[in-house]
Amino acid sequence: NTYGTGCFMLFNTGDEPIFSKNGLLTTVGYQLGPNAAPKYALEGSIAVAGSAIQWLRDKVGLISAPAEMGFLSDTVEDNGGVYFVTAFSGLFAPYWRDDARGCIVGLTQYATRGHIARATLESVCYQTRAILEAMRKDSGTELRRLRVDGGLTNSDQTMQIQADILDIEVVRPEMRETTALGAALAAGLGGGVWESEAELRQIAQSNVTAFWSHITEEKRAEMLKGWEKAVERSLDWA
Repeated sequence: NTYGTGCFMLFNTGDEPIFSKNGLLTTVGYQLGPNAAPKYALEGSIAVAGSAIQWLRDKVGLISAPAEMGFLSDTVEDNGGVYFVTAFSGLFAPYWRDDARGCIVGLTQYATRGHIARATLESVCYQTRAILEAMRKDSGTELRRLRVDGGLTNSDQTMQIQADILDIEVVRPEMRETTALGAALAAGLGGGVWESEAELRQIAQSNVTAFWSHITEEKRAEMLKGWEKAVERSLDWA
């Protein structure tokens, strides 16, 4: 799952394409050489991820630099009942609702900048879970690990929130720009620097950091229920 301005999640389905019935796209994942069989994938995308942080900085003035998000969200134990559906241009996979618009719900006098910062980070994590659930249904596979990359993964706080919401292992590589690394590895394999895909997997799996859930199932269910209510509030605005 790549966390950038938006967010893009791929699930390798191997030699056979799976045509989604749950709001995902079917795509070619990669083909390592003209004589190699193509590998297919299910893909889900989130329109707004890191760009929500830019919005808080440039349009709202809540922060002056993206690095402040982690500090702010660390000032609170949880979201305080605040949810931020970052549907600035509708909701993408698996919802596909172009009538959705961004909304912050659950505000009380108790809410602080920290709660809004945390709700922003949580938003992409909830949407990632929705995509993951769709992938589980389409593939019939119980997914146990999420590999992550991209700028937002520099935040330990965000990755811990993601693990809490998913209740599976979240694995972050030392090299966070995995798209560029993958292109380099593929070129190296084609140029004879490496001899097999097994060598590439060994490189990709070295020096990783793993995050595991630290919350109870009851807490997770409560958080997810709040998120679904917030998504409902974001619909039918256009």
